Amino acid sequence: MKKLVFICLLIAGCGFSKVDTRPEMVEIQSEGSIYEFSLNSIYGDPIDLEQYKGKKLLIVNTASECGYTPQYADLQELHEKYGDKITILGFPANNFGGQEPGSNEEIASFCKVNYGVTFQIFEKISVKGTDQHPLYSWLSTKDKNGWNDQEPSWNFCKYLINENGELQKFYGSAVKPMSNEILQQIL
Repeated sequence: MKKLVFICLLIAGCGFSKVDTRPEMVEIQSEGSIYEFSLNSIYGDPIDLEQYKGKKLLIVNTASECGYTPQYADLQELHEKYGDKITILGFPANNFGGQEPGSNEEIASFCKVNYGVTFQIFEKISVKGTDQHPLYSWLSTKDKNGWNDQEPSWNFCKYLINENGELQKFYGSAVKPMSNEILQQIL
C-alpha cells in the first residue's frame, strides 16, 4: 500500500493534472498585488495589469511547439464564450524543451494564423529559473501570493486570479481551458 501511495504522490507532483486550491477558511496574507505589474503586449505596447481590476483572470504560460499547443484553440473558445466573465492572459515562454523559440513577431503570427487568437498575448518572458519574470515569481511564491508555491511544471500551466486580485487556483498543463474544473470557477 505504501508503494501505491508513493506512486500516486509522484504522479500528482508532476503538475500534469494537479489542481491546487488555496485554503478556504484561512485569511490569506500576500506581499504586493498582481495589479502592480506592467508588461508589454506581444506587439511591445505597455499594459498595466491594474486595468483588469474587478475581473477574473486566467494566466497561462504558452508555447508554439508543445504537445499542449492545441490548447490555444480552447483558450480562444473560452475567451469567445466567456470573455465577459474571465480575461485570458497568455505569456509565451521558452523554459520547457525550447518549445517557444520564435521572436515575438513570429509568436504573434503563429497564434493568429493557426488559432485565430484574439485574447491578450504578452511578450515572451521566463516563467521559472534565475531569470524568472517578477509576475511569475509572485504567482509561484507563497510569501508573495499568500498560499501557492507551485511554479509552472511545463507549458500551459494556468493560474486563476479572482476579481479581488487574489490567486485562487493553480492548474497543471493537462487541465484544459474548457474543462469543468475551470468552467465551474468562472460561471
